[in-house]
Amino acid sequence: MSYVDEGDPSDEAVLMLHGNPTWSFFYRDLIRDLSPKIRCLAPDHIGMGLSQKPQDYDYSLATRIADIEALVVSLGLRRVHLVVHDWGGAIGFGLATRKPDLIGKITILNTAAFVSDKIPARIAICRWPVLGEAMVRGFNGFAGPATWMSMHNRKLSVAEKRGYLLPYRSWADRVAVNAFVQDIPLEADHRSRATLTGIEQALSRLSAHQKLIVWGGRDFCFNDHFLERWRKIFPDASVKRLADVGHYVLDDGGDAIRSQVTGFVVS
Repeated sequence: MSYVDEGDPSDEAVLMLHGNPTWSFFYRDLIRDLSPKIRCLAPDHIGMGLSQKPQDYDYSLATRIADIEALVVSLGLRRVHLVVHDWGGAIGFGLATRKPDLIGKITILNTAAFVSDKIPARIAICRWPVLGEAMVRGFNGFAGPATWMSMHNRKLSVAEKRGYLLPYRSWADRVAVNAFVQDIPLEADHRSRATLTGIEQALSRLSAHQKLIVWGGRDFCFNDHFLERWRKIFPDASVKRLADVGHYVLDDGGDAIRSQVTGFVVS
């Protein structure tokens, strides 16, 4: 597992967890803003970013959570403030519900950590047998389109697009991008359904933790339906909704979002 570790060494850190098809690059500007004030950790999930990309790994939600827990333990962290986005929500809350005493503040960016049958048709197609894998791995039909579908307020620059796509240049490189899509537990008998259900049922363990929800209102995937679920689960959370911001909230929202997150984490 590759990970970014910036800021003064400490047993307290901000743990930033990305989703699919991003990697720690998603948090580059937030790390720049926060690392002078607090240690920042941003791992690349196995198969993603600059981490190794084994073709026969157990790419399941349970394994993802165990991977992050192993990283936290190996670094001797005693206090972790979470920032989660996309699949990072289920993974991060998987860790947090297991170890609530480890967790400090929680920042939620367009994500979910509960069962839902809401899925855009364009993602559902990527789950189709044979055709889905051919699209995602053969034609980069997930990571590629995400560079424009995930933005609304502005376009990513050529350099930013290149950064997002850098780790995913071949069929083998895209193994975990496809695995993340296949691991969406829509079906009742899906192998990750019980894991996600268990996380959802345990979210109440985190009721007393300080939370900030920063939400892009033009997200094609994690839309306002998911925001309303979060409001019901954590009614005391502070909510900042930006109406014209897409799924890549830190890129599309820019300074407005990063200042909200930075101020919350270090206050």
